Amino acid sequence: MKAYIKPIFIGLFLMSCSTGKLDALADITSSLKETSALEKTKDSNILWVIQDAGNNNHLYGLDIEGHIIKDITVNNAENRDWEDLTSDSEGNIYIGDFGNNNEKRKDFTIYQVPNAENVTDSVEATAIHFTLPDDMDSADFESFFLHQGFFYIFSKDKKTCKLIKVPHIKGKHEARFISEIQLKGKHNKVTSADISEDGSIVVLLNHDKLWKLTNFSNDDFFSGTIEALEFEHDSQKEGINLVNDHQVLITDERNKYDGGNIYLFDF
Repeated sequence: MKAYIKPIFIGLFLMSCSTGKLDALADITSSLKETSALEKTKDSNILWVIQDAGNNNHLYGLDIEGHIIKDITVNNAENRDWEDLTSDSEGNIYIGDFGNNNEKRKDFTIYQVPNAENVTDSVEATAIHFTLPDDMDSADFESFFLHQGFFYIFSKDKKTCKLIKVPHIKGKHEARFISEIQLKGKHNKVTSADISEDGSIVVLLNHDKLWKLTNFSNDDFFSGTIEALEFEHDSQKEGINLVNDHQVLITDERNKYDGGNIYLFDF
């Protein structure tokens, strides 16, 4: 979420990138096979990742070479299906436990891990629970970000991508539906999302492309210009983080033949 890389890494990124191409910066340690998110807090070089359903309740901090430098157990949180991460200006990390592959789930949770960089090995999280509006069918969600006091959550759907929002307030809430859109192309399931520091650019991730959203009205992010920017690469990409207004970091899951990398994409 809208956190800029410190100067120590700028040289590496500029050397590693060529406009329009997806460039591998590092391999993620082989012990993490199903990384499903990527997040940087402001003024920190730690890259935070999680693993999704079927894995443990740990939040991992990586260095730029993909090595684990922080391993935090979230004591009071079950990994039903952790899918994405976001953060705030105070260094708190938020875990989106809202994966719903069979679309039967009725309740969803966002866990706040306070000041994650200063946690040693375990932490108690604060929970924000939400349900969907009564007139909205259950859906699978894999992506979100925090913006101006609300979590904006995008569904993963092959027909339409739905956008809802939930207050950044501890307790139980009913999500508010904002809008939906049918994204063009054969591959159109959204797997991660982020927003720029000034709130003017939203990026949505897919396995072989990202969508850049601009010129939108208020928080209806689908109301403006939508550009599909394709990668010269196809893998199970599930984590995205805006470095600045024209670069993103991306992670993908490891499979038998490839994946498990940190990439830079210059758009």
